[in-house]
Amino acid sequence: MADPSIARFRKVVSSACALLEARRHEVNDLNVFPVADGDTGDNMVQTLRAVIDELDRLQNNGVPDISRDEIVATVARAALLGARGNSGVILSQVVRGAAEELSSRPGELVDPVLVAAALARASDAAYSSVRDPTEGTMITVVREMALHVATELAHMKKTRLGPEATDAEQDEMLAEVLEKALEAAERSVDRSPELLPILREHGVVDAGGYGVTLLVAGIVAALRGEGTEPHEVAHHTAPLRPHEPGHADGSRFRYCTNFVVSGRSLERKSAYVTRLEELGDSVLVVGDRSAMRVHVHTDEPERAAALFEGTGTVERFDVADMHEQLEQRAARLAGDRNGHAVAGPKVVCGVVAVAAGDGMSRLYEQLGAHVVEGGATLNPSTFELLAGIHAVEADEVIVLPNSGNVIMAADRAAELSEKHVAVVESRWPQAGLACLVEHDPQRSAEQNAVRLHEALDGLSVGAVAPAARDDKRGRFKAGDAVGFEEEAIVAWGAPAHTIKEVFARLGKGREIITVISGQGAPISDSELEALAPDGVEVESHPGGQAHYWWLIAAE
Repeated sequence: MADPSIARFRKVVSSACALLEARRHEVNDLNVFPVADGDTGDNMVQTLRAVIDELDRLQNNGVPDISRDEIVATVARAALLGARGNSGVILSQVVRGAAEELSSRPGELVDPVLVAAALARASDAAYSSVRDPTEGTMITVVREMALHVATELAHMKKTRLGPEATDAEQDEMLAEVLEKALEAAERSVDRSPELLPILREHGVVDAGGYGVTLLVAGIVAALRGEGTEPHEVAHHTAPLRPHEPGHADGSRFRYCTNFVVSGRSLERKSAYVTRLEELGDSVLVVGDRSAMRVHVHTDEPERAAALFEGTGTVERFDVADMHEQLEQRAARLAGDRNGHAVAGPKVVCGVVAVAAGDGMSRLYEQLGAHVVEGGATLNPSTFELLAGIHAVEADEVIVLPNSGNVIMAADRAAELSEKHVAVVESRWPQAGLACLVEHDPQRSAEQNAVRLHEALDGLSVGAVAPAARDDKRGRFKAGDAVGFEEEAIVAWGAPAHTIKEVFARLGKGREIITVISGQGAPISDSELEALAPDGVEVESHPGGQAHYWWLIAAE
């Protein structure tokens, strides 16, 4: 049987999260401070989802007679561990402050007086979480809610609840006081451009503050119950700027880095802040001596994590590429103005693929993959892969490394990520592309990994490239065509002769050969079909990859 205390808590948190989720992209598009990386809505939703997941865990484990103190303590810790980005970390501290106040009043029902005290403590916690508080942001919104509710208490007919109060009476009274808080929050959000010049310059209100109004409105809707017309929070849209976002719109650092440090006797938070600020900016370190949530914008995520070696365990690692987020926000806003969809469908499992070459990247994107640029050597770092995993709007992810040199980094990224990540060990870009057609975004990562591995096993792959130097065994000279079956050299000489030989080897018993043409390929795509074995169809695509004239897969 569901514990009624947990069920009531979950009801209001779920309602708050649902309203924020419904307008998540709207909140993202407003996000210009401290970096215009367009993820404020995502980060706040993720923080609330962590709370909901923890409440579900308690409920599913059948915890008997759990107290309010235990629930709010659990909620506060879940918010801390699940927080992402500036907005998520600050929101976790708002939750923590409110939870601490509720826990300090054992035996009291939650009523307007306790709500006012919880908001005041939440505001204090939010301000103390940032080193240099900036007015016009979500911390201002929380503070002005707290001040307004404290003032309104003097005008309320009833502010306290006794032990005889029913759930319905409590919900009605809480809805009334939180509606007053919501009014103050909306006024504060509307006023945010007056307090923060960057908001005024971009023609937006503060994204985090707007997100707070949606959360409060969702809570009020849950308290009012079904059949009651919910309060309609005004929409705020971000105007398309007349120029592309530039360096001034973002951090001078690339990676938004988040992780948790767990231990028994961690140092004071201020000591870590100073050291992290040597590596980046937008530093937040919150928590206690047993668990801390760390957030920093840096070019060196690994060095940020290394600061905690020997003092605690680094876990729940998450990295987002802010340069890429800036570009995505600009494209999303431009697409929205042209009547195009700005968000793809919700999927269970997404795909990250390492690729190089405009054409190759485009082929992967057409199949729904998020591409991590591999560069000329097809060798991205672990943290570039982590950022790619973060960018996929799915809780589960398949990674296609597409090179033997990338598999170790992909495995490490999968290990560090909080998402459920499966690495499918594709060793060639054309192999990853061919097996990707079997990916089903509505299946789990585990199920898709099986499907893609089976597809890989059914492929034969090869390539033709110009020789970079003379062969020591005298088979070919620099500039000659060299043909490969997997990694083995199987043909050499003139381009037409070499690719025909590779086609013959790969095409035995096959129906289709897919060819991806690279930079400087000396034979046109239209001529390739004549070089294939009889009965084998050739599909050609421009890939634009360096080093290889042709990448080939037969199935």
